[in-house]
Amino acid sequence: MGQSHRTQKVADRIKVVVAGVLEGKIKDPRLGFVTITDCRVTGDLQQASVFYSVLGDELQREATAAALQSAKGVIRAAVGKDLGLRITPSLEFFEDALPESAKALESLLDTVHQRDAEVIALRANAKYAGESDPYKAPRTQGLQGDHGDEPVEH
Repeated sequence: MGQSHRTQKVADRIKVVVAGVLEGKIKDPRLGFVTITDCRVTGDLQQASVFYSVLGDELQREATAAALQSAKGVIRAAVGKDLGLRITPSLEFFEDALPESAKALESLLDTVHQRDAEVIALRANAKYAGESDPYKAPRTQGLQGDHGDEPVEH
């Protein structure tokens, strides 16, 4: 089931605040090019899952995960100050799998385009297996009736 309107508004606000804190307050050199892609909050507003993507290789992704983990308290304090809720949600950071899924889908589409090009190249010199018109031509003679010697008119 989807999130309620209030939890969706809180999740959207957390997403904006976390992105702003990462851009302005956090000066950790391990923090790479991070994009906050999504945020999901539980119905009781006690926990927030923040999804992010990192531009770079595996080493940069691991360093960014460590930087986010170490800055979690500062980020949570900023979220609590901005939201003004009775209880500030605890934050968990998850690397978004969307970029890897998109790369896999792109490679599959490239394979499909290559195979389509091969089929088009093979079709250029192809010949029909039978005649060029595979359908039977209509008869020009009249059909025989029940008696066998009278033509039937249509």
